[in-house]
Amino acid sequence: MRCLKMLALSSVAAIVLAPAARAESPTTWAYAAKTGVGASYEAYVNGAYKDGGPTGAVSKVWFSIADGTLTETMYGLIHEAQIKQLRVAVRTASGLAVEGADTTPRTEYLHLDAAGRPLSPAYKVTTTDKKGRFEIEKRIFTDPDRNALFLRVTVRALKGPVTPFLVLEPHMANTGGGDAGSAGPAALTANEAKAFLSLKGAHPFVAATVSDLVDNDALRPLKDGGLAGQASTGQRRGAIVLAAQLPDQASGEATYDFAIGFGGDGAAAERAASATLKTGYDEVLARYNGEGDRVGWEDYLASLTELPRLREASEDGGKLVQASALMLKVQEDRTYAGALIASLSNPWGDTVDASKPSTGYKAVWPRDFYQCAMALAALGDRQTPLAAFRYLPQVQVKATTPGNTGVGGWFLQKTWVDGTTEWVGVQLDQTAMPIMLGWKLWKLGWLPEADLKAYYGRMIKPAADFLVDGGKVGVGWNHETIRPPFTQQERWEEQGGYSPSTTAATIAGLVTAGDIAELAGDAAGAARYRKTADAYSAKVEARMFTTKGPFGDGRYFLRLNKNEDPNDHGLIDAANGQVAPPEDQVVDGGFLELVRYGVRRADDAHIVASLPELDDAGRPDLYRVRYDFSFPGVAGTFPGWRRYDVDGYGEDARTGANYGIGGRMAAGQRGRVWPIFTGERGHYELALAGLKGKPSAAAIQAIRDRYVKAMELFANDGLLIPEQVFDGVGANPRSYVRGEGTDSATPLAWSHAEYVKLLRSVSDGQVWDRYAPVAARYAK
Repeated sequence: MRCLKMLALSSVAAIVLAPAARAESPTTWAYAAKTGVGASYEAYVNGAYKDGGPTGAVSKVWFSIADGTLTETMYGLIHEAQIKQLRVAVRTASGLAVEGADTTPRTEYLHLDAAGRPLSPAYKVTTTDKKGRFEIEKRIFTDPDRNALFLRVTVRALKGPVTPFLVLEPHMANTGGGDAGSAGPAALTANEAKAFLSLKGAHPFVAATVSDLVDNDALRPLKDGGLAGQASTGQRRGAIVLAAQLPDQASGEATYDFAIGFGGDGAAAERAASATLKTGYDEVLARYNGEGDRVGWEDYLASLTELPRLREASEDGGKLVQASALMLKVQEDRTYAGALIASLSNPWGDTVDASKPSTGYKAVWPRDFYQCAMALAALGDRQTPLAAFRYLPQVQVKATTPGNTGVGGWFLQKTWVDGTTEWVGVQLDQTAMPIMLGWKLWKLGWLPEADLKAYYGRMIKPAADFLVDGGKVGVGWNHETIRPPFTQQERWEEQGGYSPSTTAATIAGLVTAGDIAELAGDAAGAARYRKTADAYSAKVEARMFTTKGPFGDGRYFLRLNKNEDPNDHGLIDAANGQVAPPEDQVVDGGFLELVRYGVRRADDAHIVASLPELDDAGRPDLYRVRYDFSFPGVAGTFPGWRRYDVDGYGEDARTGANYGIGGRMAAGQRGRVWPIFTGERGHYELALAGLKGKPSAAAIQAIRDRYVKAMELFANDGLLIPEQVFDGVGANPRSYVRGEGTDSATPLAWSHAEYVKLLRSVSDGQVWDRYAPVAARYAK
């Protein structure tokens, strides 16, 4: 380690200082409860992302907003973060303050229609000093023609003079270390490997420095009354912070324009930033929005043929569904068309070690992917779901998969968008859902039969064969023998066994594979897939429905069973710091997927018998799943559900600490309520109401009033739906309001997808992803 002597900097632009001591504590990512995420709309060229199409050059920059600040900003592939956060710090007569800790945030959309619905993911973010001394307004969006982000900052001095500073924490090349940088009047720069950024202003900075990030304290250069640091890190690399002083401001307001350019070298990053500034705020924003004859987000929304009637089915005038359409499309990679990720966030990122690369949720899970593709189809987006379907072979295991020594056909648990393997567990629902998506697009008339036949041999048949035969896999650590419908992992990726939700998808996948096999002329395959689905369906209750459980009347579906006997009180695995409970002491709503996909009727005796145990609010919090919520100014209560009882995937209810700090599990960890399940229950209620034909108008309205409205209320002020919302149980150091999103992950693409699909189902009067051949076979 080398030492750095910190000197103050006042009126000069930069001073070269001696090297400083490097930070010993690991760097982290940013707070994961985003209130905004954005990227430019890019039109496909023949189903791919290429320069020269209707939107011109393809911009590959994404950003996020949390706690009133610009947080993880990606360039290149969608998971490749280059910035942790950029904040405005303000020196006042009574001390230094910074956005986040010392301010109250508000997030609004910049571009709205006449009804107040967002027309693009461009944001106005306002942070107000808690002591009333200043207010900062930031307008944030990307340049759709360049790899650059535009940032307009307005500083309002409310009580006495202020001196504002930009404080930028780069995490180049998706890590919080290994960075080099420079600072001067014209620009702040950072780089690592082949990733470079340049932050430039329309006018020179008063002063600028680069410093070592010590103990994750990015404000350290500002704390001695000046601006400490150096002009360049030289040959040294590590965790750094860049700071720039703006002019002193005695009163009133001042507005500044900045651009952050990215590129494969320093010159490219500088050119991008300079060109964006030259184009100017008004024109860059107009291009981003798609105003006039420019092609942008307005055009994408206008292409969604079903959006008008989904707005009509909403309870908020269509605000959240329009935001959901934007969110789902934003969270697609711009190199690999159709690569839909789970979230532009890193769960509990503010305590996640950033010294090594991390994708967080910025990756492909075929299950979340399916939900998003189905939601985009529900909106009437004909192009993205097709691109998504055609992307799927990228993440299917085959003989050519690097390192594979086992059977193929199954889909990887989690991958980067370029197909790089990250997690390698086998989840049978993730192998079934690509088949289901293909069937749906075929029946919609969007996927030509000739294309589907080609994909049958290439992708669908290997997947269906795996759902029948399983076999010994051989990727990474995983060399287990899979015996369907026993899944190595169910949809929460923690347990192996017989799972109602996984089995429902597996059966639906096989039945729809039978239809596709017939189309492709494979009669033997069609018969085999249907026969296997019949066998799996015949044992659903025998394997997964207990008649001797300790809850309620003892008769209900289990979350999971590790053997053929649901009445033997066998233990399932411990997970996320929680206890290893008997199988019959863990319930979830996964059995409702049997109804959604058509494997069971909504009034099936076993389904109906399981609802009281799922909904029982009288059990202790550890074993309770359902919680009801009230919201200020809104009449009534609204239901929400945890993933399952004894869930430990969440903050520590004893201490309030984040999940899994340092990779260690704590006994107090508690999974909270997921808005997804409010949508799933709404789908079940719709199926129940439609048993004797199209549901009545009163039944539809009741579902809208209860389940649609609840999901809208769970969204934050940026119209983003969280993964988890606070249930009111245990320590609460962040002072969450019940029903408010936690630090787990916002937005969760699946949450938005479930909301969109619920609106489509309500509008249609039938469940959007109910599969007719499955229902005809099992839910007569």
